[in-house]
Amino acid sequence: MNKIVDVLSKCVLFKDMTNNEIKKILESIDYKISSFKKGEIIAIEEEECVNLGIILDGLVEIQKTFPSGNIVTLNRFKSGNIFGEAIVFSKKHVYPATIMSIDNSKIMFIHKNDIINICSINNKFLGNFMTILSDRILMLNSKIKILSYETIRKKIANFLLDEYKKQNNNFLEFSYGRKKMAEVLNVPRPSLSRELAKMRDEGIIDFDKNVIKIVDIKLLEGCLIN
Repeated sequence: MNKIVDVLSKCVLFKDMTNNEIKKILESIDYKISSFKKGEIIAIEEEECVNLGIILDGLVEIQKTFPSGNIVTLNRFKSGNIFGEAIVFSKKHVYPATIMSIDNSKIMFIHKNDIINICSINNKFLGNFMTILSDRILMLNSKIKILSYETIRKKIANFLLDEYKKQNNNFLEFSYGRKKMAEVLNVPRPSLSRELAKMRDEGIIDFDKNVIKIVDIKLLEGCLIN
């Protein structure tokens, strides 16, 4: 129990809660912990979702499989991360993508009825849950904004300007490489690399590995207009 509580204390759902508060919540619900081996499927696309999942140990990927057989990794979650929070209470509560364990993993599943009960007795949990959903909506709005731009350059410019606001620095550091960035922008990776190189040659940006420097912010802003 103590090991589980230690992991949950780092989960956003249990932010600002004491270990005793977390233990009290666990004692009040009928949660389930399942183990998955590397390469094992946790949930299949279009499968019914009635539980919120919390990763206690391991690593999982959210994968989308297309009719052609191509598989795209949409996201990767580690210990303390959650999944299913945005769909478990929706009218069409089915997984929009497949969840795959890419390492030996342990997942805690909490039924949606228990989520409702916890929210009714613990204001901190309720507030954290609402924050997670609000952040998810903002993230989706950001993705819609990116998709609305018709050229790769405009998508890149919008993305970098948003990161500039977040990091408050001309040197933008990313924890992921070009492949993940291409997935975020919904563009082919070779096309992304070519456009970044063109923008570097034009004196708009510069880059080295996972750091992109905004050389001329006015030129970067101009990319959204031209």
